[in-house]
Amino acid sequence: MDISHLRLGDARALLEHGATGALPSPEASPTAYVQGVIDGLCELSLRDPLTGLANRRHFRSVLEREIDGVARSGEPALLLMLDIDHFKAINDTHGHLAGDMVLQAVAKCLAGCIRPMDTVARYGGEEFAVVLPNCLVGVGQAVAERIRQTVESLTIKVSPLVSVKATISIGGAYAPEWVRSTAALWIERADSMLYRAKSEGRNRVCIDHQQVIAVSAEEKSLLFGHLSIGEPAWIERAGNESANGGMQGVQS
Repeated sequence: MDISHLRLGDARALLEHGATGALPSPEASPTAYVQGVIDGLCELSLRDPLTGLANRRHFRSVLEREIDGVARSGEPALLLMLDIDHFKAINDTHGHLAGDMVLQAVAKCLAGCIRPMDTVARYGGEEFAVVLPNCLVGVGQAVAERIRQTVESLTIKVSPLVSVKATISIGGAYAPEWVRSTAALWIERADSMLYRAKSEGRNRVCIDHQQVIAVSAEEKSLLFGHLSIGEPAWIERAGNESANGGMQGVQS
């Protein structure tokens, strides 16, 4: 392969400006060099250029994957939507460059508050999203509160003589267990909790816990019976309860 005929200069310049990993070495083999450029561009396409967090495209793919995992395993997963309070006032008072510095500081703070298995993304503007797989109901509130308090404690220097403080409002929703939801519905539930947090005074956390979905034993068997070998215990119990109920109806 003669890479001299490939227009890779712009691609390498783009990676030099925004890539977080190592650049491919010009001394590498042609195949390794081109593959390194491709890998770097793929990684760059999943990142928000200002904050370095996952971008909205990557966030949606993670969310879809997590929805499928929850439906199959029943392990709890929490989605948090976060919004910087009064961000427009920061831009209007200190300028958009200061606003960018606040976004970067909050993004770095969020990235430091989560586990390696979690995903934090810039959802758009001053709004962020965090996907927390295998997050127990009793733990989610504490995690969100820790994030809120950590952001509140930041002092962000936006110029040599000026520092600003920022707070965030957080809305969260757990994915329903055993039932495959949609990304749009999950985001909508978390967003409604975010709206509630802001309407109740901002700088607070509101979480919608797992929804209880009523499904008959026959529907459960049709929906989930193929996901495991044999009948799961909860299907057996539901079937027994349904049978007992039917017998009681006959006796009465």
